[in-house]
Amino acid sequence: MESLRQSLNPNKLLKEEFVSNLTGSSMLEVVALSTIIPGLVVLRQWSSFARVNVKINVEASTSKKDGGVAPHRRDFRSYAVSLSVDYLCIVLPVLLILTILAEWVHMFTLLLIVVLLLCISAKGSSYIHLKGEQLSSLRATITSYRVLVVIMTCLSILAVDFKIFPRRYAKTETYGTSMMDLGVGSFVIVNALVSRKARNSISMNWMATLKSTSPLILLGFGRLISTTGVDYQASKPFMALAHVGEYGVHWNFFFTLAAVSLLSSLCDIDPKYCGIVGLLILVGYQACLLYGLNVYLLSNERMADIVSQNKEGLFSIFGYWGMYLIGVHLGHYILFGNHSSSKARNIQATRATVWIVCVLFWFLTIILDKYVERVSRRMVNIVSSYYKSAAFYRHELDCNLAYVTQVIAQNFQVLSILTLSDFIPYEKPLAIEEAFNQNLLGSFLMANVLTGLVNLSMDTLSASPVTSFTVLLGYSFLLSFVTSILWFCGIKIKFW
Repeated sequence: MESLRQSLNPNKLLKEEFVSNLTGSSMLEVVALSTIIPGLVVLRQWSSFARVNVKINVEASTSKKDGGVAPHRRDFRSYAVSLSVDYLCIVLPVLLILTILAEWVHMFTLLLIVVLLLCISAKGSSYIHLKGEQLSSLRATITSYRVLVVIMTCLSILAVDFKIFPRRYAKTETYGTSMMDLGVGSFVIVNALVSRKARNSISMNWMATLKSTSPLILLGFGRLISTTGVDYQASKPFMALAHVGEYGVHWNFFFTLAAVSLLSSLCDIDPKYCGIVGLLILVGYQACLLYGLNVYLLSNERMADIVSQNKEGLFSIFGYWGMYLIGVHLGHYILFGNHSSSKARNIQATRATVWIVCVLFWFLTIILDKYVERVSRRMVNIVSSYYKSAAFYRHELDCNLAYVTQVIAQNFQVLSILTLSDFIPYEKPLAIEEAFNQNLLGSFLMANVLTGLVNLSMDTLSASPVTSFTVLLGYSFLLSFVTSILWFCGIKIKFW
């Protein structure tokens, strides 16, 4: 069995070293990336080139309750043209920024801001004369936001294995800020902002909750089995087991997501109290670490019981749960709290609130990072000379307070830029947004399967820049193409 593992992944140690001991990039570069990516989406949304209506055979469509199938999409040629332009205007530029054009991030950010301002000043006056019912809905903006997070994640999880991907974008080892560090928290915030609780929907019973989280649980066990079987390297922020000190021996982030979802559903907290409860959980978790819990979590000793084997992952649930509850509170009051997408003034108020929250949380992040504790997705606390030892820095405890505020700030920055699309009337959503939105989890799973196949079929570390970009280009195109075909055929990957 050991020889089989080595033959399947002979460069495991080299790849682990390739993604270890990294310090990240500057906070300013994270802000720049969080401006470019949604800005590209807004510019594509404003563009009228190759924007077509994909007709739907309404007569053939029936509701899910009646056991019918999804509507059949017609006019494939027009759809393919629109999708191709979406890919060239969004996916390809993002891939370039993450690889061969990474050194030009700040210049592209300034250029993009200038272009956005020129477009708004040239055409923004039409927004004032639009009636409320003609304005694009808030739901469409949220759809763009969710899809963008998934696309960025899918591109990054493979790109990080190639040298063409800047090391400063990969996960940091202890302190620091990087783009991929924010990916884990972004998944939590995305789910929180649009959750049933944030929308004030009827809470599900525990059986329905268990059923809804079953894909995450199955993915967690699938990841555990696959990584144990082929000894896959710890290079993925979302899929890999990573270092034992991050989640434990058997735990992974899919289990964390499922646990957060179960806790939030079973503990039926009113949305208006979620914010304060989430803050209390984060502060309480921090206090427990300071008063002895960190000694247990930082110890190399592991007993035979399941809790000791996975202590890091199990206790990190509280940090992510606190973040999730704060996200629910913000989503309820800002995005779904008595706002109607048919009223222009409510859309303007929502947009203004999103921008204000973005600025406030960035300001809070800077204060915490400078005067309290540097940003770290591992809850690290320097309280004595013991914790300054080398052994301390090798361990990882998820989610300090500065990390939480930065994740919220970065996500609201992306959302705030996407709200600019309402200044110029356009047809929502984009073809590629519709495709990924129908199968968010399915496309994410497909991306991870493709990532694993690429890593097992080639030596990504020795690949030349041309080869690396060619593989990433083919990977992103295949992922977009298959996801779009599923949408066009009305196929939704869902078994729960």
